[in-house]
Amino acid sequence: MSDLRLRVSGTTDLTPTVRRFVLRDPGGSALPAYDPGAHIVVTTPAGHRRSYSLVDPDGAQPREYVVCVRRDSGGRGGSVSLHDDVAVDADLVVSPPVNRFPLRPSPRYLFIAGGIGITPLRAMVRRLRGQGRTGVRLLYLTRSAEETPFLEEFDGPEDTVHHSDDRGLLDLWPYLAVPDDDVRIYCCGPAPLVRAVQALTAHWRISRIHVEEFAAPHSGMSAPFTAVWAPDGRRVDVPAHLSLLAALRRDGVPVASSCEAGVCGTCRLAVLGGEVEHRDSVSTGGERLSSVVACVSRARSAEIVVGPYDGGSP
Repeated sequence: MSDLRLRVSGTTDLTPTVRRFVLRDPGGSALPAYDPGAHIVVTTPAGHRRSYSLVDPDGAQPREYVVCVRRDSGGRGGSVSLHDDVAVDADLVVSPPVNRFPLRPSPRYLFIAGGIGITPLRAMVRRLRGQGRTGVRLLYLTRSAEETPFLEEFDGPEDTVHHSDDRGLLDLWPYLAVPDDDVRIYCCGPAPLVRAVQALTAHWRISRIHVEEFAAPHSGMSAPFTAVWAPDGRRVDVPAHLSLLAALRRDGVPVASSCEAGVCGTCRLAVLGGEVEHRDSVSTGGERLSSVVACVSRARSAEIVVGPYDGGSP
């Protein structure tokens, strides 16, 4: 499905750094459906492509997409462009929704959100509670009340909102010590939180743990390999410390990119030979058979042959 051109129908500052954007079709048409956990990729006025979770639970016949963006002055510029360059009635190019963090059936749930990681979990929690489900527990970890989007929504008996500036880090072990096959754990937030949850649930069944980071997960180990640029046969050495994207650019191969975190797919290349170790969070099953996201993914084989990607036909 091709990208959509949507109009910003409203914005709201939820905290000093988090802004809510409402996107609608200019003609009032319904938008492609989605389920909780889905995200869209937004092209900012400055040209960045950034992935943002849809925060509302009702995605069957949506008339709007709602995303929340935290302004990160120390980032690569995508959030700053959305905050500084986008006003109501501006048009933005948006991908159709993709869901790589789906809400799966379970008798009970434990949701663990860190900061802006509340965005996909809010949609899940509201969907379940809207269905009258019980056993839906939320741990929401932020620095302060001032920096907590949707704070007023999570004050029920199964909600724990913890501000580290006031009380230090929350000890997660009491919530995770005893594995329970009737519980699914969903965690979204910065890498240190995700890593902590993964470590503390090592004794759980892996199928019960679902995590999503702010950037694509990277393997801790990387091996060097050789990339062959198919258009001219150029052989490019990719050392362990350098990405495929960086190595190709170093040797004069022009490859477009945007997020450089494996979440937008701008740097996708066709794979004509070799085996890929996929580390991105944007590729579909079919795309993984024929392409590689060069900013984060690597070769599993000693050599990989790559070329421009045109949607599936090398």
